[in-house]
Amino acid sequence: MTAVDALRNRAEADKLARLLGAEAPALDFLAALPAEDVRRFREQASAALHDGAPEMLDRIAAATKLVPAGVAAAISQKALGPELAAAVAGRLDPPRAADIIDKLPVAFTAASCAHLDPRRIPGIVDRLDEDLVVRIAVGLAEAGDHVTMGRFVAHLADGALGRILGQVDDPTVLRTGYYIDQPERLGRIVELMGDARLASVVRAAGADGLWPEALAVAGMVTGGQRTRIAELTARLPAAELDGLVAAVHEQGLWESLLPLVALLGEADRRAVAALGSLADPGVLRGVVRAVVATGLWAEFLPLVEALPRPSRQVVADAAGALPEADLDALAREVDRRDLWELVLPLVELMDETGKERIFALPAFREQAAE
Repeated sequence: MTAVDALRNRAEADKLARLLGAEAPALDFLAALPAEDVRRFREQASAALHDGAPEMLDRIAAATKLVPAGVAAAISQKALGPELAAAVAGRLDPPRAADIIDKLPVAFTAASCAHLDPRRIPGIVDRLDEDLVVRIAVGLAEAGDHVTMGRFVAHLADGALGRILGQVDDPTVLRTGYYIDQPERLGRIVELMGDARLASVVRAAGADGLWPEALAVAGMVTGGQRTRIAELTARLPAAELDGLVAAVHEQGLWESLLPLVALLGEADRRAVAALGSLADPGVLRGVVRAVVATGLWAEFLPLVEALPRPSRQVVADAAGALPEADLDALAREVDRRDLWELVLPLVELMDETGKERIFALPAFREQAAE
């Protein structure tokens, strides 16, 4: 499982716990599964719950067609409540559901959104007035319902998204991005934010302790957007970056951070390498263990090159003491990616035993023979 998958897995488990009315820790056993598998299971569970709803809901839905939308809205509020009203809305034709929603208070609709069949969202949202969509989204943000926001934002037009971004705070943007149901839409949302807002959102990750959410968002966007996020992060104050390193170390998220560091130019990479938190031998050994587990040597070695001499020595000692199989995997990855120029200075820092073990590896002998 990649690191991005690990973060998406967490988000999917949270969403599944919400759907089932369970506490998130009860689903910790899902952590070993690919995020895509958890997502598919969540969608299947959601479909089963909605499709298996009592026949009574169909009768209520049929009855709402016999009265004006305003009357149906009043009944929804006073007799059904948000959860049952959402279940009934899922049984209605989208135009009729939209007509009733238009007559409901925004707070009631926002509370109902969490219980709506996700398969019905596109058809209903497309028929709602943009002003109403924006007010509902802001209501969800005020209620702290980022899971439901993440379910809806992928279905919103650019005009509504732009207005919503102007009315919600930076932590809300990060938390909603973390829970987004369609990650492919996240790039468009980032584009709509513009450089100044994106920089503000990155700063919020440090100020509000939302580094996992920020790393998840960075992992879901691509190309220049991911590079821009990496650069903005690298230029934060050192104290905030030390907080990022601490969070990544504690939560085992090196596989999410190292690919971002690898995107940095030399000046930004050296600024990261100079962080006090990366002088901690325990942290550095933790990075080496994560790199061994994920094979991210190509992403890690440029950072190692920029580390101060004492820190590079810690990495060299940790690498030289790796089990034979891990050392051989390192050498083969270095050879495959042509990283010898970066790894040989590290080998020079190893003690004699470490050097002998490296020189005895088949991959190293093959390289020396060429």
